[in-house]
Amino acid sequence: MNGNLTAPYEPSADGERKGPFVVLEGVSGVGKSTLTALLGRRLNATTIHTLPEPHSGLSAAVNTRLKALPQFAFYLSGLLHTSDRIRDAVTRGPVVADRYLSSVLACHSAVHGVGLDQVRDLLEPFLPYLIQPDATFYLNSSNTALLDRMGSKTDIKKDDTELFDVPGRLAALRKRFTSVALADPTAVVLDTDDRSPDDLAVTVIKHLEEIRA
Repeated sequence: MNGNLTAPYEPSADGERKGPFVVLEGVSGVGKSTLTALLGRRLNATTIHTLPEPHSGLSAAVNTRLKALPQFAFYLSGLLHTSDRIRDAVTRGPVVADRYLSSVLACHSAVHGVGLDQVRDLLEPFLPYLIQPDATFYLNSSNTALLDRMGSKTDIKKDDTELFDVPGRLAALRKRFTSVALADPTAVVLDTDDRSPDDLAVTVIKHLEEIRA
């Protein structure tokens, strides 16, 4: 592709944005979903999770039955579909995404033990298709705070339990997200320990006001 997309593979033309496109990133359990819902209400925004339907209902089977490259193709498909939905929604108002490009990079790299550069090379031809966020907030927390949040989480998934059950998984994910954030021009790193979702929402909204002033 490399910027030379032709019909029918071109993304739909970007319309006028009626609000910011914001991404929340970080390991499972760090508070992305809670903050996404809160920002959705505060900003009157469309909220979306990567992966959206119909992909979300298939991810468990994909992760257990497919090898690494088919898994990557599945998550790439979900990312491209998410971009299409965001491109449409942002013409009506703000959009907040719970995970986006950075999660595909960091999670695939960490789970399969491959370098970020190799995953970036796989993604490179498709990057022109993706709508770019105004800001990507990387949420960080200590292991202690993360365990506390996991204890109160009501929708525990395999990804959540594997953070602590698979040796080295949490450390690998943290390392990848840190590396991805360092290379991301839209990155804003937020430490979440001892900060409520309301505090974090205020910080995010203030940053958006500053960059769009």
